Amino acid sequence: MSDIDAIKGEPVIGANEVAYSDGSVVSRTLLERKGGSLTLFAFDAGQGLSEHTSPYDATVEVLDGEAEITIGAAVKTVRQGEMIIMPATVPHALRAAKRFKMLLIMIR
Repeated sequence: MSDIDAIKGEPVIGANEVAYSDGSVVSRTLLERKGGSLTLFAFDAGQGLSEHTSPYDATVEVLDGEAEITIGAAVKTVRQGEMIIMPATVPHALRAAKRFKMLLIMIR
């Protein structure tokens, strides 16, 4: 049984399911299916994901801290408890102004 199987059917606090690591981005895939995925991320301050695109809409829910998310030419600050949808095919990037954790929801 994987550690992911251990949390299925149980209430969890998503931010507690992924840990910060100094100078790094940490990810933990919770579900990966043909129809989409759920992935937790923890970003140390100053870390990020460079500009890229996705063929699918991607939803980010910030679980802890705050992130600067660039979608096209617009930079948005997204804080704990907020979410943002990054539209398919539009370039986007993420940066941690300070440490933050997020849940990435991809639906194909």
